[in-house]
Amino acid sequence: MKQMTYTLLGWVLAAMLPLAVHAEKPTPASDQEIEHLIAQLKSSGCEFQRNGSWYDSAKAADHLRQKYDYLLKKYGPVTAEDFIANAGSESSMSHKPYQVRCAGQATVASGPWLQAELRRYRSSTGK
Repeated sequence: MKQMTYTLLGWVLAAMLPLAVHAEKPTPASDQEIEHLIAQLKSSGCEFQRNGSWYDSAKAADHLRQKYDYLLKKYGPVTAEDFIANAGSESSMSHKPYQVRCAGQATVASGPWLQAELRRYRSSTGK
């Protein structure tokens, strides 16, 4: 009977293992890159369009932070590229692309804007 209890417990724990994967944190490097992208947007002074409305950079950063937290809870660790593709490029509800408008520059899609900032960040840190 004791053997059967331990075997059953083992099966239950093995079945729960995939759920534990979602509790993992991203690698420090990925988290640092994503945090940089959010902070850069916040400090940029640029405006951010989602679903047809423009928001200031602080509200945009808060929105992307919420989407990042959601990605971590739902899928577990993500890379900066995953973050850009799945949180920073388009509305998950309407699938309309996000736009970024900075003073004196043309409006651009947020995905390429974030990718360019990621490249700048990586080149400045030697990554």
